[in-house]
Amino acid sequence: MRALPLVAFAIALSLPAAARQPKPTAPITLSPAPMLAADSEARWVPFELTPGNQIAFRMTINGRAATAVLDTGVNFTLAATAFAGTIGLKPTASGQAAAAIGGSLPIAWAPVESIDFGGLSRHGGRIGVTDLSALSTGTARPVDVVVGSDLLATHALDIDFDARRFRLLPSGRMPFRGISVPIQTAAQTGIFQVDATVGTARVRPLLLDTGDGSALTLSREAWATTRLPDTGVTSAYAVGLAGPIETDLVVLPQVRLGTAIARNVEVRIEPKGGYSAATGTAGRIGTGFLQRYRVLLDPRARRMVLVPGKDADRMPLKSTSGLLLSHEGKALRVLHVMRGSPAASGGWRAGERICAIDGARLSDDYRTSALGQWPAGTPGRTVRLGLCDGGPERALTLAAFY
Repeated sequence: MRALPLVAFAIALSLPAAARQPKPTAPITLSPAPMLAADSEARWVPFELTPGNQIAFRMTINGRAATAVLDTGVNFTLAATAFAGTIGLKPTASGQAAAAIGGSLPIAWAPVESIDFGGLSRHGGRIGVTDLSALSTGTARPVDVVVGSDLLATHALDIDFDARRFRLLPSGRMPFRGISVPIQTAAQTGIFQVDATVGTARVRPLLLDTGDGSALTLSREAWATTRLPDTGVTSAYAVGLAGPIETDLVVLPQVRLGTAIARNVEVRIEPKGGYSAATGTAGRIGTGFLQRYRVLLDPRARRMVLVPGKDADRMPLKSTSGLLLSHEGKALRVLHVMRGSPAASGGWRAGERICAIDGARLSDDYRTSALGQWPAGTPGRTVRLGLCDGGPERALTLAAFY
């Protein structure tokens, strides 16, 4: 059983909104189009899913190795300030602050010689430079680059989640057959959008966002149009490029994309006036949803093709503790206490630190060990939690609460 993500990480970025219409900035138009090698179809890029469900892989910028995440929800590629300094990228222009989940962040622009991964390459142009320190993947490894839709929009992206690999293909290629779902490309930003049916409502446009680790996120306004009851709704926590936000959380029996019916879908509901509302979208489809399928994204051909994977209809692993936690060395830090949960009833608070579970100290492999499964353990089990401050051990009885 895959470990429960301790927190769902959402990454999305667009240009500043004016009258809810993002506007492009000059540096994007100054970059040449990326090119594909003749053998790009054979050049699979291996990736791993981080604990936050991001697609993490290796690439090169100016011939230097970089760790990257694949993020179709970002309309231009970004390099971390620290990484840019290490490889000698020198910003020559500063941009406006860009809207991002959790707030906003300033962008600078630096010229680059080359960008390469798989069969794709771009020579010349510019790249955004910003502080990516808030981009937590749930691991201690830093992220150097966020690859955005500016590098992906003119080609087809084939993501084989079961095999943990992706590749870039010429637009129009159909390497496999599946359920075709219409997608659009936003005129102002170039990001990918799709519609969905939630309850009886047609919800649109939804950002198609491989950088968002959650499944489906809706604005509070879009959720209201579904007229679904708030039964079974709890609270959750997400982290974006600009910081953390709190959302509501519910698991729906089904959501429809075109003729594709996805079952047991975890849905996050943003507060009023959140990122989706500010950018004129109804929400976003993230990797938590897409990883149930083999996915072909071909924005130029205006289609997404889905083939169900081995776990397409699985029920999301639900928390039975109500504690969303960050693993920090030999301790767990409480990031959020879910509403209506056993942890909430027990008086747990964000910021508390746990150093032992049932008398066992945390090890370096805690995340993948049997010990690390307890936050989503069997209802009725009582877990003894030792606090790092030396206070008395506290008991928490697990229960199904949403």
